[in-house]
Amino acid sequence: MKAAVVRAFGEPLVIEERPDPEPGPGQVRVRVEASGLCHTDIHAAHGDWPVKPTPPFVPGHEGVGLVEKLGEGVTHLSVGQRVAVPWLGRACGRCEHCLSGWETLCEQQVNTGYGCDGGYAEKMLAWADFAQPVPEGVTAFEAAPLACAGVTTYKALKVADIKPAQLVAISGVGGLGHLALQYAKIAGATVAAIDVTDDKLQLATELGADIVIDARKQDAGKELKEHGGAHAAIALAVNPAAFEAVNSGLRRGGKLVMVALPAHGTIQVPIFDTVLNGTSVIGSIVGTRQDLAEVFQLHAAGRTKVIYETRPLVSVNESIDAVLRGEIKARVVFDLGAGR
Repeated sequence: MKAAVVRAFGEPLVIEERPDPEPGPGQVRVRVEASGLCHTDIHAAHGDWPVKPTPPFVPGHEGVGLVEKLGEGVTHLSVGQRVAVPWLGRACGRCEHCLSGWETLCEQQVNTGYGCDGGYAEKMLAWADFAQPVPEGVTAFEAAPLACAGVTTYKALKVADIKPAQLVAISGVGGLGHLALQYAKIAGATVAAIDVTDDKLQLATELGADIVIDARKQDAGKELKEHGGAHAAIALAVNPAAFEAVNSGLRRGGKLVMVALPAHGTIQVPIFDTVLNGTSVIGSIVGTRQDLAEVFQLHAAGRTKVIYETRPLVSVNESIDAVLRGEIKARVVFDLGAGR
């Protein structure tokens, strides 16, 4: 099988031939149809974060495909069934976090494309209990971005505890933000979309944003305050200054929900204003299996639209460069079936 491999941090990925992986007990082998390019994959390939993966490895945590082979003990999935293999590759299932519905905080978790090989390959392994069945009517190319960009922003809005008619700021209208905007609208919120590129601002308008803020020309915090201040700001732009900008636009009692992970990001939180205004700064990391099931249900019901473009896996390095230059409207999805 072909796979895109990180051989060394910061170097171009290498397309190479590898033997088909064999599923162990509790695992399945998936013939990958589509795999999304997430900014996290770029951080992984560059070794940006304090906890680093170990090269060589195959990145990708938005892999979707057909179950090809069952490992010992797997009875709830079947050969030919379409599944998504998300960031949460496996959790222990026994700790306080797992047992209280926060499996994404499990300290023993293994992350797909980071702690184990991921979806930038024609075939991959998945732990069967964490391979999410994809409903009928949802294509592999739609399911791939939903498996991370979708479930991550859906969870962030849950963490923000959004209520109808509240003002929600979406900072960064890209692969994650275009879905966050839609989930906020589904929740009944008034949505302020913030970005710095014309095509993404136009996309926000097309998707129903009530307020569109061009952060190149407007002070995002000031604009939000002129609309009463945001009840919640979902920080998706990979830029610490963007976090601070929307934090300054919260109303009293508002919440800044941090989602994006700049490589060396820190922000200054003004203590006096935070205490006086009763605002909160919260981290939100992906979503659970139940969250992903709900994301798929919403999409199958026609409630969301995934904006993506397909590319062959051999374009992986050019695609990463395009993401870093801000040239991708929403999401790149690699077509692993091309040429098979």
